[in-house]
Amino acid sequence: MIVVGGTCSQKLSNALVECSGWKMAGLEIRRFPDRECYVKINDNLDGEDVVLVQSSYPDDNIIELFLLQDAISRFDTNSLTTIVPYFGYARQDKSFKEGEAVSARNMAKHIGLISDKIYTIDIHNISMMDAFGKPGSNLSGMRQIGKYLAAEGVDVVLSPDAGSKFRASVAAEAAGCGWDFLEKTRIDDSTVEIKPKNLDVEGKCVAIVDDIIATGGTIIKAAEQLRIHGAKRIIAACTHGLYTGDAIPKLEEACDVLISTDTLETNTSKISMASVINESLI
Repeated sequence: MIVVGGTCSQKLSNALVECSGWKMAGLEIRRFPDRECYVKINDNLDGEDVVLVQSSYPDDNIIELFLLQDAISRFDTNSLTTIVPYFGYARQDKSFKEGEAVSARNMAKHIGLISDKIYTIDIHNISMMDAFGKPGSNLSGMRQIGKYLAAEGVDVVLSPDAGSKFRASVAAEAAGCGWDFLEKTRIDDSTVEIKPKNLDVEGKCVAIVDDIIATGGTIIKAAEQLRIHGAKRIIAACTHGLYTGDAIPKLEEACDVLISTDTLETNTSKISMASVINESLI
């Protein structure tokens, strides 16, 4: 196999090459003065099974993804497997109001046009996998996160709400500890109320895990409540560290440790998904 690593997924692509022994394709990717994207693949991909790694966020990277797929299609490849570590636009998976674009399905359809297989990682809505129109799978970062948390001495893993409690259970199993979920009530579009139920966190190291951390508001409120109930150490962990606005300094103030995987490359990307991808492809 040969790996084509997009601009926003260089760290993950290099880690995949390192753990798999596959080759990395040489690329030329640059922006014209008007910000249009130029893509050129410098290696011959004829007869190769190609693995393209590129997140579809933000918008510039979506265009790059489409152009990379097009460039790959110009060769006589055996197959193209597209890995989308972070699938952008996933939240708009249906039309909530008349006249709205269903962006998640639209993006998935276009990503699937040239691909033979599609892999995502902790996609926000698993039902979106059908929209790609190609075989593939959604991989999870929770086991890798759980292994990291085990080394941090975590006593309990929590999810910020009941809807994502399955993630906490997987991470906790890998960490070798118990798990539970917090009670979240949404007041309005920008306000949530977090209650820690009757959890015993006194003197414990607690991890809050989720698929995405964007503004960090839910995690911060959860951390505040856990402090009140005597938590000794709080770790915030996610697959996708989106971190919009000033989320990182606020999260670092509320939590003792902030970690994410390399699906989105930030300073908190301490966990690699390369081995998970490698195992799914061999």
